[in-house]
Amino acid sequence: MKFSTRAERIEPFYVMEVAKAAQALAREVAGTREPMIFLNIGEPDFTAPPLVVEAADRAVRSGVTQYTNALGLEALRERISGWYAERFGVDVPARRIVVTAGASAALQLACLALIDADDEILMPDPSYPCNRHFVSAAEGKAVLIPTTAEERFQLSAAKVEAAWGTKTRGVLLASPSNPTGTSIAPHELRRIHDVVRGKGGLTIIDEIYLGLSYDDAFGQTALALGEDIISINSFSKYFNMTGWRLGWMVVPEAMVPVVERLAQNLFICASTVSQHAALACFEPDSIAEYERRRAEFKARRDYFIPALDALGLTVPVQPDGAFYAWADCTQAAERLGVAGSWDFAYELMRRAHLAITPGRDFGTADTQRFVRFSTANSMAQLQEAAARLQRLIG
Repeated sequence: MKFSTRAERIEPFYVMEVAKAAQALAREVAGTREPMIFLNIGEPDFTAPPLVVEAADRAVRSGVTQYTNALGLEALRERISGWYAERFGVDVPARRIVVTAGASAALQLACLALIDADDEILMPDPSYPCNRHFVSAAEGKAVLIPTTAEERFQLSAAKVEAAWGTKTRGVLLASPSNPTGTSIAPHELRRIHDVVRGKGGLTIIDEIYLGLSYDDAFGQTALALGEDIISINSFSKYFNMTGWRLGWMVVPEAMVPVVERLAQNLFICASTVSQHAALACFEPDSIAEYERRRAEFKARRDYFIPALDALGLTVPVQPDGAFYAWADCTQAAERLGVAGSWDFAYELMRRAHLAITPGRDFGTADTQRFVRFSTANSMAQLQEAAARLQRLIG
């Protein structure tokens, strides 16, 4: 069977390959004193709060399950607009908000609407692998630009300016980022956008972890920079609705009918039940619960990163959001007699029953030195993970 060159360009998602190996080993060690601890997948251990579940149940029982408008429920677009006003002090009209089948659908729609064959999109290295594959699927080319800890593993205006070429269409950023949990400093983001705007390009920014910001200096939406920003967001991370497959995008007003046309043909609409459930995300009791959970994620970060640093698994930049630790495993790998993050991850899996993610997925700029720990697990599990690491490499 002959497959498309487009499909062949898409690399395996190694996070999931490692997860499959971890799940297989987990079945073997399930009844032992050291069952598998999963710190590899970027999924909150919390699930949708009670009001959201109740809203979904009401929708199903009342038969409100048929297609919605391709742009999403008007009531939900209005609620999202209100959230931007209350949380970030930014006026984002509901007419510019498009509800999508997860942030993945939003990124696909953005890329298909804006990228032509051979267009180049600048992205930081490291960055979330699926984002560059959305560019590739739209026949564009993701150009990964190496970043450093001093740059918070984010692009700078100077690097964007230097890398811009005749085929460059724009930038695709993420703030906070997966795998580093770091955000772009607002003043630097403004400079980046000024460079892009000056060249007539696109600024697309993945803000799916924005709700899980822990530092007021960084927890600001890029939408404050102007109506030409394209922001991708999701109900998966802050709102704890991963499997519900619901997200949204905020686009310039002129782009709305283009995205609507694409969404009508590719998706029809996002899940109707999920949309009705998501209306309850913005109720005061739900927001209070989300804020309690955000505080718990921060407490986990504040415990686990010093524990990693003490073991020589250095986290060079304190994450200001999300639930990740991007740790240099060079010293720890040497202690175990292995080289590189891939072998180190499998060695931890085998000897400590601890699943983490090697840097291979996230780019090529020194990623063989780094592993990603997810702190989207209970404090008790994180403490046990630290104890196992201490026994193995301490």
